[in-house]
Amino acid sequence: MQFGVFTVGDVTVDPTNGREPTEGERIKAMVTIALKAEEVGLDVFATGEHHNPPFVPSSPTTMLGYIAARTERLLLSTATTLITTNDPVKIAEDYAMLQHLADGRVDLMMGRGNTGPVYPWFGQDIRNGIPLAIENYDLLRRLWREDVVDWKGRFRTPLQSFTSTPRPLDGVPPFVWHGSIRSPEIAEQAAYYGDGFFANHIFWPAEHTRRMVGLYRQRFEHYGHGSADQAIVGLGGQVFMRKNSQDAVREFRPYFDNAPVYGHGPSLEEFTAQTPLTVGSPQQVIDRTLGFRDYVGDYQRQLFLLDHAGLPLKTVLEQLDILGEEVVPVLRKEFDSLRPAHVPVAPTHAALRAAAERAAQAGETPAADLAGTGAEADR
Repeated sequence: MQFGVFTVGDVTVDPTNGREPTEGERIKAMVTIALKAEEVGLDVFATGEHHNPPFVPSSPTTMLGYIAARTERLLLSTATTLITTNDPVKIAEDYAMLQHLADGRVDLMMGRGNTGPVYPWFGQDIRNGIPLAIENYDLLRRLWREDVVDWKGRFRTPLQSFTSTPRPLDGVPPFVWHGSIRSPEIAEQAAYYGDGFFANHIFWPAEHTRRMVGLYRQRFEHYGHGSADQAIVGLGGQVFMRKNSQDAVREFRPYFDNAPVYGHGPSLEEFTAQTPLTVGSPQQVIDRTLGFRDYVGDYQRQLFLLDHAGLPLKTVLEQLDILGEEVVPVLRKEFDSLRPAHVPVAPTHAALRAAAERAAQAGETPAADLAGTGAEADR
């Protein structure tokens, strides 16, 4: 199972001292967090993509390329790639380039973003959000899997005899997760292609996540990619830890109360009771996270949000130390011992390349390229 951290890259005032980091400080802090994640033994670092204040990560490939040059093992991902407002041609070329630079340590999480105005900023209409996600991703897949593409759609100019460059590393496109908080259409899209489904799992109750993941698993099996429990699932999560739970609650409360995303609403106690946010001791985080399996089944990736709400970098690095030394080793052992043999582990470039080579030797089409076969009416 893969464990890691994701960042939304918010620039937020520290409510305990009134200090707001500069954009440059926040960007460099994100890099420091990624390097620390590798140092403490985590598997994944993921960055969001945002084009509006107070967020700074408007160019994920720039940041991930820089981090790739300074790491050796860390898998680099996006916490959102805006499939609706980015040109699929540019996504195909940017992330294939990153694949080569990072020796395959790259995957993507497709999403529609966190703000409505981003659509007109990039020449689109928010009312077309779902159709854009469907059409753009279909084109992106073709650009990665076909050397020459002829294509015509609704939202961009046609392509004639077009080849995106560079081609994916080893002929194997980056693995794709489809991220969603509340849209069943995105769970359906992930299932149709046999891709991964990443449930944000931050703001909503466990029952909501259970239903979304359950829908994805059911449709994954329907489209012939394997049994429902073999579907590739990732979860987000938020934690804040100290040795004693009382210290964690006391220290985190001012950050929670003033956070742009959930401050000035339910109390910290209400929010932790109703959502997966966990504020407490390392053992409480272990117990809560192991409990996710009870309602989503065996899953492949767990990412934690640590650097938000104005928390200073020093505190975030302390959280990473706790995560890497006390929490993840236990979680890794427990999840691996519980996983049945037929449930796959999280995809990596090496594993995808090996599967493609086996399929080629057997004269078969890789399972990931059979999306929708025999189910075109459902599409």
